[in-house]
Amino acid sequence: MKPVCLVIGAGAGIGGHVGKHFASQGYNAVLCRRSDEDGLRKLVGEIEDAGGSASGFLLDASDPDALEDRIAEVEAEIGSIEVVVFNLGAQIGSRELADTSYKAFELGWRLATFALFRVASSVFPHMEKRGRGTLLVTSATAAVRGNAGQHSHAAAMGGRRMLCQTLNAEFSPKGIHVAHILIDGAVDAPDTLGKMLGPERFQQLRETRGLDNDGLLVPAEIAKTYFHLSQQHRSAWTHEIDLRAFSDRAWWNH
Repeated sequence: MKPVCLVIGAGAGIGGHVGKHFASQGYNAVLCRRSDEDGLRKLVGEIEDAGGSASGFLLDASDPDALEDRIAEVEAEIGSIEVVVFNLGAQIGSRELADTSYKAFELGWRLATFALFRVASSVFPHMEKRGRGTLLVTSATAAVRGNAGQHSHAAAMGGRRMLCQTLNAEFSPKGIHVAHILIDGAVDAPDTLGKMLGPERFQQLRETRGLDNDGLLVPAEIAKTYFHLSQQHRSAWTHEIDLRAFSDRAWWNH
């Protein structure tokens, strides 16, 4: 039976490409996303057409028990979850404090921090029994730098980063590897940056900074780093890493 890579947040950007890459390396990719069933089917079909194994499920991480039930079903019906890729975003856009409602602020925390806590609480007992496992957590510049208008996002992603550290402190000695992956730059992804900018502005950005210019983070290349992290020897685990295009200034130089 193939080991399972469970991707939570498997869109057309980082999550989908990570799922594809793990499938190409012999994993059974279990892909979960909140909406767009047609896009999910297309992604599963592309993996299967390339000779890989995959399945797809719609999952709303804000629903009570949705994460817990999916993890239990995968373990019982598909196979042992060796790798979890937690790729849920929590960006609600730039909003001044007066325009950030309690509900909007809390939603960021629920998606970025509480959902990660729920995933770890559900999957780590299985990994602990096996003495191994990997949790790869996509994060953002907001985890280390709070900008104006990012009250919800910065608080939520900062909490995500600290949660990764506490999980590592408890579970690294038990054989479970947690990596906090800070994406410090714009990703060439149609269903994240593309939706934020709109089709026309997104294409303009791709033509001026992306494509052959390599100024946007390429999801297929990011996926290779995720896979490398999952295969590291435990004597030299990476617990935090930041990725950015060669032409971007690092977050600490802004």
